[in-house]
Amino acid sequence: MIKARIRLATEDDVGAMDAMLRALSEHLGDHDLHTGNAKALHRHGPWGTGFFEAVIAEAGANTCGMSLYFRHFSTLRGEPGVYVQDLWIAPEQRGSGLGRRLLAAVAREAAGRWDAAYLMLTANRGNSGAVRFYDRLGFERFANDLPMALVGERFVRLVGEGKT
Repeated sequence: MIKARIRLATEDDVGAMDAMLRALSEHLGDHDLHTGNAKALHRHGPWGTGFFEAVIAEAGANTCGMSLYFRHFSTLRGEPGVYVQDLWIAPEQRGSGLGRRLLAAVAREAAGRWDAAYLMLTANRGNSGAVRFYDRLGFERFANDLPMALVGERFVRLVGEGKT
C-alpha cells in the first residue's frame, strides 16, 4: 500500500470530490437522497463562495480520501472550532491510519487559520465502523444533542414567513 499524501483541495479536485461523496452516500445507503454534485461543490468551495474547505488524500495518482469541513463557533465554549461535514476513505485504505491523518490535517489547518479549539462532526449511527473509529479517537457523545434539519419545501416555507 502506497502511503497517502494529504494536501488542500483545489478547484481541479471537484470531480474527484464529487465521486468520493457519491461513494460515501452509497456506503451509507442514502444515495437516493444525494442531490449534491460537482457544480455545487465548484460554486460553494473555497474557490467560489467559500462555504467549505477540504483536504484530499492521494496515493500515487489516485485520490483515496477526503475531508470536507467548515468554520464552527460554540457559544457554550465561547471559541471557534471546525466542523467536519464529510470524511471518506477508500476501502483499500481503511484501517491504514489515513482517517486519523485527514482529521489531524483539518485540525491543524483550522487551528492555524482561525484558532479553532475543537472539532465537531456527526457520525451516521448505522456506520458502525466510523462510530468505532471516532470512539477510539476519543470523540465525546452528547446525549442532549440531536441533529435535526429543516429542508426542502419546509425550509422554503420558513424563508417566506413574515415577508411583507
